[in-house]
Amino acid sequence: MALQQTLRALADPVRREILNMLKAGRLSAGEISDRFPVTAAAISRHLSVLKEADLVRDTREGKFIFYEINLSVLEDVMLFITGLGKEEGK
Repeated sequence: MALQQTLRALADPVRREILNMLKAGRLSAGEISDRFPVTAAAISRHLSVLKEADLVRDTREGKFIFYEINLSVLEDVMLFITGLGKEEGK
């Protein structure tokens, strides 16, 4: 896991909201874009950043691309963060 890339992706509130939306299940790029007051191109860029950080996976079905959350990366981040306060060997 590239932790720096993952944390950078999570730093943006729009990307965090996209992940929050995807908790309920997969959505098409258009469905995601419809929920934000920004351009489809901006949402596409946000989705690319999330994909590069392996926080989402995409699947093409015909002319549509569907996105779903990749929980394993988020679990790895949570394990890292919860381990920050622990002293080694205890």
